Amino acid sequence: MYIAFVGSSGVGKTTICSLIPRFYEATKGNVLIDGINVKEIKQQSLRENIGIVQQDVYLFTGTIMDNIRYGRLDASDEECIAASKLSNAHEFIKHLEHGYDTMIHAGGESLSQGQRQLLSIARAAVANPPVLILDEATSALDNESERIIQKSLEDLSKDRTCITIAHRLSTIRNADEIVVIDATGMHERGTHDELMKLNGTYAKYYKLQFEGLN
Repeated sequence: MYIAFVGSSGVGKTTICSLIPRFYEATKGNVLIDGINVKEIKQQSLRENIGIVQQDVYLFTGTIMDNIRYGRLDASDEECIAASKLSNAHEFIKHLEHGYDTMIHAGGESLSQGQRQLLSIARAAVANPPVLILDEATSALDNESERIIQKSLEDLSKDRTCITIAHRLSTIRNADEIVVIDATGMHERGTHDELMKLNGTYAKYYKLQFEGLN
């Protein structure tokens, strides 16, 4: 199941997604996974089953392998490499001077934004979570990097519940359901084709972005 949230900045898209792993606790209503209230699930168990890829990637001082393994501390080298191949990070890693043993400093300033994002996706892949949250993971990238990252995210999302917050609407055309959020809550919902036919807020956003590319 692939669900996308869209809407202007500040309407609560990230907050909604933060309720799922209980970074915030819902004060009204319920958040359910497979019919179970997330408040009834231990936080550690809940978060072990949710992968998150954000726009801002945090890398710490250590090797490339260490940073990938942070997704699951007991992962073997072979599992980390397999996750890197799934995320398309392996190609750039193998060309680094020391490969997976290359040292990086906190923030990963020696790597490009796209490379840092690929490591973040590899980190999520090695955890192999059934639920994946993508928080505007491609919005800060140039077009070429976005194409590579988008392919990696599509590969990672297969056979999982994927919830994405989208900035570039071209990346969510294949979503099973798109939910448009505004200051009042859920404003529109449906597939890309259904929402384009509705000719409402989503269609306006999409046309503005498409016209901006021409």
